[in-house]
Amino acid sequence: MSEDPEPARNISGGSAGGGEAATFDPDTAGTRAEAVVDRLGDLYWEKTYGGRDAFECLVRTILSQNTSDSASQPAFDALVDRYDGADADLAAALADADHATLAETIRSAGLYNQKAESLIGAAEWVLGAYGSAAVFDDYVAAGDPGEVRKTLLEVDGVGPKTADCVLLFAGGRGGVFPVDTHVHRIARRLGLAPPDADHETVREHLERDVPASKCGFGHTAMIQFGREYCRARTPACLDDPEACPMAAECDQVGVDPATGSVVDPADAGSD
Repeated sequence: MSEDPEPARNISGGSAGGGEAATFDPDTAGTRAEAVVDRLGDLYWEKTYGGRDAFECLVRTILSQNTSDSASQPAFDALVDRYDGADADLAAALADADHATLAETIRSAGLYNQKAESLIGAAEWVLGAYGSAAVFDDYVAAGDPGEVRKTLLEVDGVGPKTADCVLLFAGGRGGVFPVDTHVHRIARRLGLAPPDADHETVREHLERDVPASKCGFGHTAMIQFGREYCRARTPACLDDPEACPMAAECDQVGVDPATGSVVDPADAGSD
């Protein structure tokens, strides 16, 4: 097992979870996006970013693609139990892994054949380019963030969200705002990005409008907010306009509480 397992909640709350009390002030925010992040600071705790092993973070994020934490965490635990011995280099172990065995090990994460191929390929790339997971960790922590991101995006199976999560959670880089499905939906629903913006355009808007020091918190807090309140099909505002703590900041793009209609923001207003 990892000594630092992924928390059950995306926000580590209180001293027991390694969190720090949020001190954000929406009244002094310079943009709407910053005000939204500051409002989320009233709900959640700030998390300390950086310090995770970069290759382990890469593995975790690949496993989490197109699935939930409750599905990817058991897959990661099983992978670590099988391949990450006390003296083992995880990249070396996965590079030598039998595809069928690895796929079966991570079955709970879904798309396990595809993910097993991505994990083996990523491990082979790390060994070929850096020699070991430890050297790769140093590169992510100390390398130029733009170059690190560009390098990660050249790896099969690594998209923008995966690269940004490695930069944030392993490298501790400020100004990185990974965009997953929750962040993509919420930013457009609240009106922080154009309704038809793709993931990269949402990221560009958020990284432009949210101070670098608040981007990491904004990412994890939006995910938790999306799970608890601003759900894809049943946002809290459908039941009660006062039920959502972000009601005053939200444009409700694609959501009509009067009729109960909920559509993707890109489809709002379309015939």
